[in-house]
Amino acid sequence: MIAIVGGLATAVLWASTLLGSARSARLIGSWSTLGWVMLIGLAVTVPLVVLTSPPVTLTTEQIGYLTAAGIANSAGLLLVYTALRRGKVAVVGPIVSTEGAIGAALAILAGDSVSGPVIAILALIAVGVVLAATERRAADPNDAVSEVSAPVTALIALGGAVLFGINLYATSRIATELPLAWAVLPARVAGVIGVTIPLILLRRLRLTRPAVPFVVLVGLAEVAGAATYAFGSRDSAAIAAVLASQFAGIAAIAAFFLYGERVSRIQVVGIVTIAIGVATLALLQAL
Repeated sequence: MIAIVGGLATAVLWASTLLGSARSARLIGSWSTLGWVMLIGLAVTVPLVVLTSPPVTLTTEQIGYLTAAGIANSAGLLLVYTALRRGKVAVVGPIVSTEGAIGAALAILAGDSVSGPVIAILALIAVGVVLAATERRAADPNDAVSEVSAPVTALIALGGAVLFGINLYATSRIATELPLAWAVLPARVAGVIGVTIPLILLRRLRLTRPAVPFVVLVGLAEVAGAATYAFGSRDSAAIAAVLASQFAGIAAIAAFFLYGERVSRIQVVGIVTIAIGVATLALLQAL
C-alpha cells in the first residue's frame, strides 16, 4: 500500500511540474523559470538537510556524483522547460518520461549486459518517441504553440531526458550512501550557482505576478516528488516505479482540459507506446 501511495503521489507531483513549468516558461522564459524553481527548491531542501541529516564527511567519489547529479539535473530541466515553452505538454512529457530507458541504454553503451526483452522494449520506446515527434497537420496560425518545429522540440526534450538519465544513475549512487535529503540537494545548489545568481547579477531574473504561483508550485513539487518516490520505493521499487512513470499520461490529460492541447492520432499512438514501454521497462528492472 505504501508503494502505491508513494508512486501515485509522485506521478501527480511530477505531472504538476510539467504543467506548471510549461505555463511559467511561456510567461517568463525557461531561464527565469529554472532560476526561481532552483531557488525555491534550495530554500526548502537546506532546512531538510540540516534537520534530518547528521554531519557527514564526503568522499571524493561522493562529491563527484553529487556534482554530476546537480549539473545533469539542472541542465536537463533547462532543456525540458525550453521544450515546454515551444511544444505541447502531451508530447514533451512522454519523451521526458523515457529518462529511465535512456539510463538503461547508457548502461548498455557502458558495457552492462542486458536481456533481449529489455533491448526490445528500448527499441519500442524509441519508435514511440519518433511517432510522438511527428506532426502531419499544418500549423494553426492562431495556435500559441506551433507544432511546425515538433521534431526540434522533441530533440530538445530528448536531450533533457538523456541528462535526467545521467542524473538518475548518479542519484542512485548518492541515495545508497547518503541521507535522502542529499539526493535532492545537488540540483538545487547547481541551479542556484549556475543560473539564479548569474541572472540576478545580470538583472535578467524575471518574474511576473501571473507566473508566481507556477514557479512556487514547480519548486515545491520537484522536491516533494523526489521524496514521495523514495518513500514508495522502500516498500516496493517495482510498483512505485511503474506508477510514477505514468506522470506523463496524467500531464497530457490535464493539459487537454487546462490548456486545450490537442495532438494528432499518430502522436497519440507514440505517446501510448512510450507509456507502455516505460512502465514495462520499469517493472522489468525492478523485479
